[in-house]
Amino acid sequence: MTYNFDEIINRTNTNSEKHDGAKKMGKPESAIPLWVADMDFKTPKEVTEALIKAANHSIFGYTFTDRHYDHAVQNWFASHFGFETKSDWLVKVPGVINALAMAVRAFTQKGDSILIQRPVYHPFKNIIEINNRKVVDNPLLYKNGKYHVDFEDFEQKIIENNIRMFILCSPHNPVSRVWTQEELYQMGKICLRHKCLVVSDEIHCDIVFKGHTHRVFATVHESFLENTMICTAPSKTFNLASLQNSNIFIPNQQLRKQFTTEKSKSGYGQPNVMGLVACQAAYEHGLDWLLQLREYLQGNFEFMKQFFAENIPQVKVIEPEGTYLIWVDFNALGLSHEQLDDLLLNQAKVWFSSGTIFGPQGAGFQRVNIACPRKTLETALKRVGSVYSE
Repeated sequence: MTYNFDEIINRTNTNSEKHDGAKKMGKPESAIPLWVADMDFKTPKEVTEALIKAANHSIFGYTFTDRHYDHAVQNWFASHFGFETKSDWLVKVPGVINALAMAVRAFTQKGDSILIQRPVYHPFKNIIEINNRKVVDNPLLYKNGKYHVDFEDFEQKIIENNIRMFILCSPHNPVSRVWTQEELYQMGKICLRHKCLVVSDEIHCDIVFKGHTHRVFATVHESFLENTMICTAPSKTFNLASLQNSNIFIPNQQLRKQFTTEKSKSGYGQPNVMGLVACQAAYEHGLDWLLQLREYLQGNFEFMKQFFAENIPQVKVIEPEGTYLIWVDFNALGLSHEQLDDLLLNQAKVWFSSGTIFGPQGAGFQRVNIACPRKTLETALKRVGSVYSE
């Protein structure tokens, strides 16, 4: 590989939430952190070089995006996903969760119900409830080691609760599904039938494993284009989370006006210049790095899968279709989720994401971030193996 993903980089004392946050969060400081979704890999060198060039200018006044930035973003989604867009569809905000919170306020009223599919990224629930809306759950069905949509329940929940907004996670975090065209089509048609807006979080769209294809929700059927808001960012793909830059596509002019009005109400104006520089450089020059990253992540998963098969076969590793977040089923060990958390965090000294934070369906599961050097992953898994053998 051109890029050295095996390099172990010391991230302590950098105000890293992942590596420096243990004491603040009441976790063992010696625990290996494989929880929050950022990577322990350097971003592509072209991104770093672009940031250094911008920093050397030494003036950081108010800024805006131009056609070069918009073209880089649009070209990425056109060339990789067949999503042909217009510049005026594009709204820039600090982050996808920030965009989802704005969407909740822009498109629903206090007391309204919003549909999600748990187990799912926990901020979905949080932003709904903190904005005084109600969470309605269409739980994913877990069968034979894979998750599926319960379409009958999906439509019934929309009808019974007068749902006007559905937050889709695509690819899905934490269960790692890359939804098929047919699955997306069925969800989209149901939403159209009942006048339910689809807000699609596609932040993990670039991390997809062999044999699977991510489809931008708006491209699944021409009728979906005007009934969706597509949330994207370079942050997961290129490890740029702290630069606070996301690109939201809203083709429907009226919906876009509602969203930008809410954005104005929040007081957010000019974007972070460094986030813009990094995003443009990543989309213009980062493809080779991304292709090698995917290959390395595939190898990390195969290593992890083999480790559990050989050492703790009762533990089932869900085959990932996308994201670098692996959903692991520990239920066969017969532990409560409190016991499992204690075993892993306080005895094995590995810090995974406890499955219960993603909803009650996550009991007995853990989410493991494999975007780290293989040696780090190996050390963490050996710790798990050692306490289990005891």
